[in-house]
Amino acid sequence: MKTIRICVGSSCHVNGSYKVVKALNQIIDQRELGDEVELVGSFCMGKCTEGVAVECDDIIYAVSVENVEEIFEKILGGK
Repeated sequence: MKTIRICVGSSCHVNGSYKVVKALNQIIDQRELGDEVELVGSFCMGKCTEGVAVECDDIIYAVSVENVEEIFEKILGGK
């Protein structure tokens, strides 16, 4: 199972972490990847000025609603 951590700290919350979580859940549901991908909340990852911090496999991405699908593709390699 692939675990994707999403920052829900103060700065990321203000930058739209709830919307990113919602968008990621929709992508996972649409692709029927619920058994393969787990979303978990996290606190500050130190990337507060770059967008919502999303981490997978020790790589931290700056995510927004506009680029969430592109980042998801990078994380899962097109699944």
